[in-house]
Amino acid sequence: MKISLALLAVCGIVMCGPVLAAEDFATSVQKVASSRVNSGAIPGLVVATINGREQKIQGFGLVSNGKSQPHQPDANTVFEIGSVSKTFTALLLADMQVRGLVKLDDAVATLLPTYTIPQYQGRAITLLDLATQTSALPRLPANLMPKQADNPYADYTENNLRDFLRSYQLTRAPGAKYEYSNLGFGLLGQALSTHAGKSYAELVQERIARPLGMADTGITLTTSMQSNLATGHDAQGKSVANWDMPTLAGAGALRSSAQDMLRYLQSHMRSKDVKVPAGLQLVQQPQRPTGMPGLQIGLAWHVQSARGQTVVWHNGMTGGYASFIGFTADGQRGVVVLANASVSVDDIGMTALLPAAPPADASNTTSDKLSAKQLAEYTGRYQLAPGAILNISAGQDGLLAQLTGQPQAAVFPRKKDEFFYKVVDASLQFERDANDKVLSLTLHQNGHASPAPRIGDAAPEAAKRTEIQLPAEQLKQYAGSYTLAPGFKLIISEKAGQLYAQATGQGSNPLFAEAKDKFFLKVVEAQLSFLRQADGKISGLVLHQNGRDMPGPRDAD
Repeated sequence: MKISLALLAVCGIVMCGPVLAAEDFATSVQKVASSRVNSGAIPGLVVATINGREQKIQGFGLVSNGKSQPHQPDANTVFEIGSVSKTFTALLLADMQVRGLVKLDDAVATLLPTYTIPQYQGRAITLLDLATQTSALPRLPANLMPKQADNPYADYTENNLRDFLRSYQLTRAPGAKYEYSNLGFGLLGQALSTHAGKSYAELVQERIARPLGMADTGITLTTSMQSNLATGHDAQGKSVANWDMPTLAGAGALRSSAQDMLRYLQSHMRSKDVKVPAGLQLVQQPQRPTGMPGLQIGLAWHVQSARGQTVVWHNGMTGGYASFIGFTADGQRGVVVLANASVSVDDIGMTALLPAAPPADASNTTSDKLSAKQLAEYTGRYQLAPGAILNISAGQDGLLAQLTGQPQAAVFPRKKDEFFYKVVDASLQFERDANDKVLSLTLHQNGHASPAPRIGDAAPEAAKRTEIQLPAEQLKQYAGSYTLAPGFKLIISEKAGQLYAQATGQGSNPLFAEAKDKFFLKVVEAQLSFLRQADGKISGLVLHQNGRDMPGPRDAD
């Protein structure tokens, strides 16, 4: 499932890169996929595309970095699909609604009589709340304390889930706010399977996989699936263990192939070539806002309006795999991306779905280059939404804008206080107070105006950080487990003179030293400061990210 150190990492909200016109999208997808594999970022991936009546499945790279599997992945190669499993869970819900077995506004507690489900001032959590990521439940249960860091859900039992829910107190009303929760979808899977009197795996087979002819889709690996299973790799290209999710299966336990996922995609695009499951139209209908510009949520599926196009999509990631599935709402284009590394492939998927950003009108650009003093007036951090901060900093030739979890992009002056992007069709309008001080900005994109108050000074840029080398023996001092929040840990490890950080439920990422006890990440804008006792032993760390300082004491060995 998709879990990241970044508080928000949704491609396309502001700064997804430009792509080619629709008729060239298969070529552009191939180019981006080849580049990703050739760079060594991902050992191998498979891309399935639909363009009208044309369908294509292409493999890139290798099934494994190891020498034992030197062949290219293909239509039958099996991958963990992570949080894309949530769309299956949502489809099971929609199917049961159409059959009259449940209603979306049913309280979860009515389907799980042996559980104690928390409420907020009498407001119960409903099935719709779970399916739209608005349940008010946290991302992960606080009592998720994995014995195996590389298989974090394997030993989490149904009794653990009951214990957590019995003691948890909601901090807001269900339905009030979008907040991505793997726990919520795991609970939804449990509720549906309990109500049906069958396991989650059996429900998926009976209602989705078998009717669609998806022979290589499921939780337990068949002989065929095992023989075609791609080796999972972390972000550094090292092979890792597969994930097992016996209790929270509805959140991310499924495995599948590109051939099977193509059939699944066809069904959602209402192709005449495959059976359309009952309730399928329901899952795609926007149900609730997310608080992010142009982005709503249906039942699991995100419905995004960008560049004049509406796209329905979901992504996923486990410790060794990444996935993306999406299609245009008009049913003309669709894409599935499956990769054997925990490295995001969202940009590959979005390349297939979004039309090109129109070129910026150079005539609208002011001819006057702004001075460093003028640029400094705009620098700062602006909050677009909870967890979504736009960092504005001064570059050599102008302003640089970076949304939480996304690449940095240049913005160019059109007139005083108005700047525009060239990589996307978007602009920034800065507002000043009575004293002529920049107080806020408004992002204009896709017909939406999103105000963002200035909340502080600009965050330091990772590009300006100077990397230094520390001896391996010194790096080993930092190795250990650190608890940042209940159920959320950072595991720090040292391998061959390189320090790594791994958050609960995701792959590891390299850390780079900039001083003794101070490190930074390159995959996201975040830093770690390690704390020492009087005797010099490491006692904890602080994660610095998005203007927040999150301390984490070191766990006892």
